[in-house]
Amino acid sequence: MMKIKSVKWVSLLLVAALFVIAGCGNNNTGNAGGGNTAGESTDSAAVAKIKERGKLLVGVKYDTRLFGLKDPASGNVEGFDIDISKAIAKHILGDENAIELKEVTSKTRIPMLNNGEIDMVVATMTITEERKKEVDFSDVYFQAGQSLLVKKGSPITGLESVTKDTKILGSKGATSIKNIKEKVPGITVLEFDNYQDAFAALKAGQGDALTTDDAILYGMASQDEGYEVVGEPFTDEPYGIAIQKGNTDVVQAVNDTLTELKANGEYDAIYTKWIGKAPAK
Repeated sequence: MMKIKSVKWVSLLLVAALFVIAGCGNNNTGNAGGGNTAGESTDSAAVAKIKERGKLLVGVKYDTRLFGLKDPASGNVEGFDIDISKAIAKHILGDENAIELKEVTSKTRIPMLNNGEIDMVVATMTITEERKKEVDFSDVYFQAGQSLLVKKGSPITGLESVTKDTKILGSKGATSIKNIKEKVPGITVLEFDNYQDAFAALKAGQGDALTTDDAILYGMASQDEGYEVVGEPFTDEPYGIAIQKGNTDVVQAVNDTLTELKANGEYDAIYTKWIGKAPAK
């Protein structure tokens, strides 16, 4: 009887040992193969998802002349950022028209990116250390600087003319708001949902000057010859393409696109087409 019990216990122990070995084998396989697969997934899943979908979802401005402006008649959105976006779509998907443009503002672009509504933001977005905590950025794709737009004949001729009594207009979520407040402590800033609303407010006399990146302001000035950009740029505003954190393969695809565009001369052509001059070397 004791021998039979002993045999049973030995059998049970052998079975238990086999389960443990099998379990360890599976875990080891997961760590060796699965671990690499997870790493590969992190590096390639985002681009693979875009390719599977068959189109690139890009957040762009609809209200920023020269960079992203929607034509109310045709419904088309055109500008520097749009052409760059199409080049990225061509690089990833082989077709510049395999793209869907979604409107973003300075306030909505990061939330829309991080909740998965878009794959990237190409919308005059300045690279900052604060924003790097929320998103990943491509290499710089446009170099701008903050300036001021005023009505011709205004006593404001540059930042040195601005005092805390000057009423400044800007766009919600833009770094230009923070910058002007740091440059002129105590200044009043009225914030609007987008630049066209801010420009309309300037023309309606609700403020003395509108501030944002000079490239955007030149686009506004080209809409109305009664307004001009004054003074020298007083900040450095490097634009980057924002991508959801961890999507390193998308960042690489964007950077590869920018490298190609600059090498083959297409970047210079796009820049000249919209800005009216070749980029500084």
